[in-house]
Amino acid sequence: MFKQRMMWILWPSFLMAGVLEILVFAMVDPHGLHWYGLLLDAPRQAVYTLGFFAFWSITSTSSALTVLLATPPAEINEPVQNQDADRTDSQALL
Repeated sequence: MFKQRMMWILWPSFLMAGVLEILVFAMVDPHGLHWYGLLLDAPRQAVYTLGFFAFWSITSTSSALTVLLATPPAEINEPVQNQDADRTDSQALL
């Protein structure tokens, strides 16, 4: 179930990061960006890459919150097994 949820989170956010990258960098030239008043002196491909990963992290967070809110309460509130009881059972076998 963990792998399936990770795909629910990562795949849509990957697609949306690509769409955001296309939309943003269709209007913004990476050579015209400024960082704290100084001209950003980085290759275009580096700016595109950093932008993609920034968009991917933001959309991944959004997708993760959506999956968390869609999870049934009974699944989140499952009782935790008593680890001390497990230890005494294994020690009794020895």
